[in-house]
Amino acid sequence: MNRVLLVDDDIDLTAMLSTYLAHEGFTVDAVHDGESGVAEAISGRYAIVVLDIMMPRLSGIEALRRIRAASEVPVLMLTARGDNIDRIVGLDQGADDYVPKPCTPGELVARLRAILRRSEARAPAGNVRILQAGGLTVWPGSRSATWHGEALELTGTEFNLLEVLARHAGQLLSKQDISLQAFGQPLARFDRRIDVHISSIRQKLGTRPDGQSWIQSVRGQGYQLLID
Repeated sequence: MNRVLLVDDDIDLTAMLSTYLAHEGFTVDAVHDGESGVAEAISGRYAIVVLDIMMPRLSGIEALRRIRAASEVPVLMLTARGDNIDRIVGLDQGADDYVPKPCTPGELVARLRAILRRSEARAPAGNVRILQAGGLTVWPGSRSATWHGEALELTGTEFNLLEVLARHAGQLLSKQDISLQAFGQPLARFDRRIDVHISSIRQKLGTRPDGQSWIQSVRGQGYQLLID
């Protein structure tokens, strides 16, 4: 499935991107306001959504909130160049990645393919390989997880991060190692996506009996998933 939904009020831009993406083997649909974007994004017909933050009637951030309330479809945000607040808020609301505008079509395609690769099941069909780390159980093949027997509702990026931490439960991992394993690329300078998504995962796991987080951070070093 390689169907892409573009949600952007810039008609000329979506036309250009649609043409480029089609040449790269994608099937593309475009809508030009947030409300239509939400309705299409949660339809189940798309492998990924490209969502602009700045739109009339319904902002990209609000559209993302509504999408995430109903669907885990991967979402790539288009943000204003240099606007770190939009990027952080978008990631915090469940976006899988972002690209600053104006962007080159080649960069967009590379980001889309990277997200889609990460979103695909990593285990062959029928493989029931399970990761167990304390109260956490992770099924990489179906990209699902439970915490003390209760299903965890995770975005695609959150699942990638939690899977990496589960594979190395009890070990301290640097952010660079986490980025390479979860995203398939080095962590860029000042990129806070890992911190933002880890914060969200922490909320979903709750706290330990001692009141501390199950995911510990070591300043300047990285993160560690505790198993007891």
